[in-house]
Amino acid sequence: MMKNYIEIIVLAASFFTLSANADVALKDNSEILGKWNLYAESAKLDGEKKAVTIEWDFQENGVLQTKATDTRGRTNEMNIAVKYSVAEGVIKKQSSPGREKYESCKVVEKNGPNMTLKCAYLFFFLTKI
Repeated sequence: MMKNYIEIIVLAASFFTLSANADVALKDNSEILGKWNLYAESAKLDGEKKAVTIEWDFQENGVLQTKATDTRGRTNEMNIAVKYSVAEGVIKKQSSPGREKYESCKVVEKNGPNMTLKCAYLFFFLTKI
């Protein structure tokens, strides 16, 4: 009897662990439209986060307007526009402006105003503005 309870607890724990790490499939860009504060990036989901000050504005016309603030650099602010779309549940965005090379970014977590993306090499942590 006790063995059955332990097996049920182990199964339940693994189910919740798997569901917590499941990607969120976007239906379309309406779920991400607007301005987001990208406040941190990391090589690992649970790794050390590097603080950044970047604003991402997902616009209806398929443009992701990025505004980065560099308080220590030569330029105070840098604005970059890249194309993006939502296809097959993920965000496909240009790797760099003017190039037709795209990277896929999966939504790892979307909870209220918070969203975590997994792009090619980094995790991005965002909050809706």
